[in-house]
Amino acid sequence: MMDVRTTLQAFSTLRVLVVGDSMLDVYRDGTASRLCREGPVPVVRVRERTDCPGGAANTAINLRRLGAQVDLVSVVGDDAIGAMVRDRLEGGGVTTAFTIEEGRETLALQRIVVGGQVVARFDEGTTGAVSAAVEEALLAEVARRFALVDAVVVSDYDCGVCTPAVIDLLARLQDSSPRLVVVDSKRPAAFRRVRPTAVKPNWSEALSLLGSGELDGVTERADGIAGHGDTILELTGAQIAAVTLDSEGALLFERGRPPHRTFARLAVSTSATGAGDTFVAALTLALAAGGHTPGAGELASAAAAVVVGRGHTSWCSAEDLEAELLGLDKRIRPDDLPEVVAAHRRAGRRIVFTNGCFDLLHRGHITYLDRAKTLGDVLLVGVNSDSSVQGLKGEGRPINPLEDRMHVLSALSCVDGVIAFDGPMPAELLDVIRPDLYVKGGDYSVESLPEAPLVARLGTAVKFLPFMHDRSTSGIIERIVKGDGDEARSLPGGG
Repeated sequence: MMDVRTTLQAFSTLRVLVVGDSMLDVYRDGTASRLCREGPVPVVRVRERTDCPGGAANTAINLRRLGAQVDLVSVVGDDAIGAMVRDRLEGGGVTTAFTIEEGRETLALQRIVVGGQVVARFDEGTTGAVSAAVEEALLAEVARRFALVDAVVVSDYDCGVCTPAVIDLLARLQDSSPRLVVVDSKRPAAFRRVRPTAVKPNWSEALSLLGSGELDGVTERADGIAGHGDTILELTGAQIAAVTLDSEGALLFERGRPPHRTFARLAVSTSATGAGDTFVAALTLALAAGGHTPGAGELASAAAAVVVGRGHTSWCSAEDLEAELLGLDKRIRPDDLPEVVAAHRRAGRRIVFTNGCFDLLHRGHITYLDRAKTLGDVLLVGVNSDSSVQGLKGEGRPINPLEDRMHVLSALSCVDGVIAFDGPMPAELLDVIRPDLYVKGGDYSVESLPEAPLVARLGTAVKFLPFMHDRSTSGIIERIVKGDGDEARSLPGGG
């Protein structure tokens, strides 16, 4: 698991190029107390108007707020909406290379919001392909900036900027001077020849990409899409695919790796848009900073949660993200544990419990915990105290003290609560929680499990999940001591 503060500090060293469709998101917030005499529709009294950069412009703002230097290559019309988009971006510190197309109407997505609920949306503006002259200007700007940045984000709403010629240029530049490239497009397969590092389709875009009716009517979207990761990667030519699922979180696929699930945090806003742009911005920077895919996905999901909680089109700053991740305190005091468990029981939730040292949290841990979460509604994790880790692992362990280990576990979206315990096994915790399912690593069996008699008496089912054999804390420590323990891994086309 990446260190949050170190990763966020690395964001400020990065420069990112954004290429795509910019627009203006307009919100007219008001109240409605009567119906219109002309028809059975509410009369909305508008109290406030909010204008926010949207699309590629929103992605650029999020990247800048997270700390990166940002170049945005896009097109707007010679109109008031276009001027508004440019002014807000330049005021926000984004370096803009806008091409202004005469006769083009800058796209504006206007929403009527009553009581926090969007009741209508109307779109105005040009969505057709740009002219040949404007396309030439776009190609020149992309070619000039591509080799000067650490990462490239394509924010394609299929509204005219990402023409076949622009896509061809990106493919040629990626061949000659590879960069970490993240594609967020309504038509991700169109960018296959670019060989992107990552793509980010949402649920509907993934369905369109797969072109399969077998997922129609699926209620558990994460389960439905889980078996299609290899196909999505093959169709997009990407190394990583992050399929965002709104309230169900996201599923991240990576070539040669098991998928990783992130879980959405509860949010009450019903007017939030643009969270996908925020997700892409944070994912791009986390990967460019050297993060592994699961950790980058967790960070991106946390950033998206920040903006969903605010409503409208918003952005997430580095300070917001640090507060979201480090402010999550899922530690449960022993005295509070009975009531926490009782509350979950009253809500009819299936409780899964596991335990371990979780020293130097790594990909193997995250994959294991992610799988454990999918087996129930709530995942509670017991964490060995420092003294018990020393008793199990010997002198020099743990590397990280209990407080740090619990804090890092709290940042994982799959973890719902962490509880410390002494001794070699969590007997007291099991007795209080009485989980529906007790999960342990595949290096155990029923015969070798010290807790077996206790869980049998409690009537708790046990499931053993396989560990990733090439990942272990002891192995990481050994490689560090030998001087070849750099766990960071370069992605194709990435830094």
